[in-house]
Amino acid sequence: MKVTALIMAGKRSGVLDPLAKRAGVAQKCVVPVRGKPMIQRVVEAVAACDRIGAIHIVAHEPDEIAEIPIVQTLQREGRLHFRPGAFNLVDSVIAGAEGADFPLMITTADNCLVTSEGYAEFVDKALANEAAAAAALARKEDVIAADPRGQKKFYEFTDGGYSNCNTYWIGNEGALSAAEIMRNGGQFVKFPSRIAKAFGLMNLIRFYFGWGDKEKLFRQVSRRFGYKLVPIVMSSGEYAIDVDDERTFQVTEKLLAKREAGAG
Repeated sequence: MKVTALIMAGKRSGVLDPLAKRAGVAQKCVVPVRGKPMIQRVVEAVAACDRIGAIHIVAHEPDEIAEIPIVQTLQREGRLHFRPGAFNLVDSVIAGAEGADFPLMITTADNCLVTSEGYAEFVDKALANEAAAAAALARKEDVIAADPRGQKKFYEFTDGGYSNCNTYWIGNEGALSAAEIMRNGGQFVKFPSRIAKAFGLMNLIRFYFGWGDKEKLFRQVSRRFGYKLVPIVMSSGEYAIDVDDERTFQVTEKLLAKREAGAG
């Protein structure tokens, strides 16, 4: 069974990202990271993962992205397709899912540090857990070990701290409503009130005070949505570091340089 990958490459309406402005491009996803557009790194990792079949790039402005050679090659092969971005993340996911074969793996165009092996790990664990929906997490200690500046805030549970890896799973069309979790763009650590809106007030209280482990919270959220929502703990803390701002841009370049030196 092949998974369809959705790569979320949208942009905020009327807002030029500071990294894009500095790089002289129209949108953040094509900002070069160690000389390569960040979305190119994501497309290369996704395309190299043998668990993934079709690739849908969900974008508001596809022209810059479509100029990238690997994107052109995958389009000619019929493996990659563009889908139009909507005004919010959930509707963009729904647009990206149009005509797609399930399951869906959703990732973002700034996930420069996730490897093809990382995507394979996530897919395998989601399938093994028979998840209707899932979210990738990294352990706090693993993220800090990767780089202490990589993330500033973590979800704290009784079984430890975790960070979101911006990689998600939708197992079937019926579970697509679980995408509502992402309606406001996630970032629940920065904006806790979003938990109340997505998951309910009691789950916000439990989350805020660290009551229970992550599995317990996910079971409670599963009951709210009516689908089995599973936390997938990833093996690398690097997967939780995406290119969000100047700080994480620098961290990502540093980690990529270290990785490339090790490969050489």
